[in-house]
Amino acid sequence: MTVSMLPQPTTLNPPPGANPWRLVRRLWRSRKALSGITQWLIDWGMPVVAVLALAWTLAARAETPLDVYQTVTLMESPERKWLWLLSLVGWLLVPAIIGGVAGEVIANRIKNVKSLPTGKMYQRRTLGQRIRFPYLIDDLTRYVHADPTTAVGAGRQEFVDVFVRVAHNNNWRLALNHWEIAVRDAMCTEEYAQLDRHECLRAAQSFTRIHLRAPAVMYGRCRVCNAR
Repeated sequence: MTVSMLPQPTTLNPPPGANPWRLVRRLWRSRKALSGITQWLIDWGMPVVAVLALAWTLAARAETPLDVYQTVTLMESPERKWLWLLSLVGWLLVPAIIGGVAGEVIANRIKNVKSLPTGKMYQRRTLGQRIRFPYLIDDLTRYVHADPTTAVGAGRQEFVDVFVRVAHNNNWRLALNHWEIAVRDAMCTEEYAQLDRHECLRAAQSFTRIHLRAPAVMYGRCRVCNAR
């Protein structure tokens, strides 16, 4: 790893304001904390449903709703061009998404039948924990305003200072992007595969802060910058 020769700023620049694009980006990358079947539905199920909805809409504009339904369910043979397209989509995508969901569920159940982490022994999840929406990857701009009188707040302020000011030369845009990439990739590793969505994100962020802080302090560099 090369030592950065750029002069480092002496103070941390103020964080940028709220940005809807950054929120959408964090939301999309945070999906990696979800379990296999849920993540599969987001990554592949949603595009498949979008294609099916588009083909259904195009066909429904030219045909009756009954013709469209019978074609997509393969009850009747298609007679016109839009029905042929819908028939092809239904023949290829509908069985694929049903088979994909079933295969993912069965594969996960077989894989996890005897893979309970020791840290999860005897624990019982409440209904609220099961249905609670997942969290988002932390917004680093909020670390600047963390409470410095607590150990957690002081640690977060120190991390954002070395990661943004030292490792990225006060380039907030690049630092925020690389922080989210590092957390996303950490959540994809085997180490966090057995954790639920909240524990996965929490553990991955804790690991990422440690993983990114060391080269920033010692070399003034970012691991993501070096990899890219």
